[in-house]
Amino acid sequence: MENPMPQTHAVIVSSPGVGHLVRDLELGNHLVVDHNLHVTFFVVVESHSSAGESELVESARTRKLLNLIELPPVDISSKVEPNARKFTRLTAIMREICPTLRSSISAMKLSPTALFVDIFGTPVLDVADEFHMLKYVFVSSAWPLALMLYAPVLDKEVDGEYVVRKEQLRLPGCMSVRPDDVVDPLLDRTKLEYRVFLQVGLEMRQSDGVLVNSWEDLDTTTLKAMREQEGYGSVPVYAVGPLIRPVKPSGSKSELLDWLDDQPVESVVYISFGSAGVLSAQQITELAWGLELSQQRFIWVLRPPSKDKGSNALDYLPDGFLERTQNLGRVVTQWAPQSEILGHISIGGFLSHCGWNSSLESILNGVPMIAWPLYAEQKMNATMLAEELGVAVRPKIAPTKGIIGREEIEMMVRKVMEGQDGKAMRARVKELKNSGGKALTEGGSSFNALSHLAKQRER
Repeated sequence: MENPMPQTHAVIVSSPGVGHLVRDLELGNHLVVDHNLHVTFFVVVESHSSAGESELVESARTRKLLNLIELPPVDISSKVEPNARKFTRLTAIMREICPTLRSSISAMKLSPTALFVDIFGTPVLDVADEFHMLKYVFVSSAWPLALMLYAPVLDKEVDGEYVVRKEQLRLPGCMSVRPDDVVDPLLDRTKLEYRVFLQVGLEMRQSDGVLVNSWEDLDTTTLKAMREQEGYGSVPVYAVGPLIRPVKPSGSKSELLDWLDDQPVESVVYISFGSAGVLSAQQITELAWGLELSQQRFIWVLRPPSKDKGSNALDYLPDGFLERTQNLGRVVTQWAPQSEILGHISIGGFLSHCGWNSSLESILNGVPMIAWPLYAEQKMNATMLAEELGVAVRPKIAPTKGIIGREEIEMMVRKVMEGQDGKAMRARVKELKNSGGKALTEGGSSFNALSHLAKQRER
């Protein structure tokens, strides 16, 4: 029996970037498949969109679940400095797309009743007001959200720079934040990026709800605090995850996956720092030696240092490394199918930058982590994974503060892959895997949260 024609029309506007696009597309897919909404999905295109973004959009077009509309690139050269940081640049882009978005919504036959944006899309919420739509913001992880919602309070209460404080930043009802772990926009309170971050937090408070790519059992304490404690703006918070990139149906296999098929169960550590993460030349050398000393099997997605983007990444490996490790591992300098790799039975650990999408993929595949945060909210994610959830180890000093030596890298890899601590982390992450899987099935906490949102109508 066919489903009745969907009566509710929702609009999702996704800001540029692979990470946001993955989350936002999966939100749209679940609203259509599980909750019978009609979803128009606006992709905000940059003139230099990545291959990853293009691939995601084409894959979504093939599935035909969403009505995809690409908004043309906008010129923000007169609005922000050429070297503007991420929050400043992306919120400026989202502000500039408002006239085109407004025109597109006006032309729709079925009027939308709800608009969803990601963390950089809060300037678009004004368009929702004009069309009397409910307006929601969809973010990645819960603890950084708590910091963002509470930041206007900290701005008034705390003098001086956060990063030079000896005391931790107190968030009512949540784990406190070490000054070293604060998100990038809070590193310098004199910069425009800081003021933009505060503004986004204030705009979120004015929405009809904030959606988090997590689930109730994973972030119980933090979710409870944001809902019940003062200082977070009394905005409704919905845990709707874990929404991750689906594994592609097995078709033509890659050489990497063929190689994994020949390795023992849970014997390979996967190393990747996301689409934007790069290491220094010295750190690449130390990581290579650490892997070789550990004598563990590995797949390493290697990129050249940021200052040498056009160069051959393999040139930065120690002399003879590839020959000495040819029976142990594989080094990849192009794109690697991360979802398929992490889902493979041979993977036993993930050395990760702790982007939230990657962290969720690791958890949902039952893979413990070596936390190596580089930017954005990754330091907070790493602390949560290691200290709150117990599914990761992390180096003694932050990778952004200095070079992690080969001996410590060897120790961390062995700890996850061989030791008793690794077994305990593996057992814990498998518990969370089961919990996350249940959250999105019918009757689960995240399924119910999305069902509640799908039933909302105009204000």
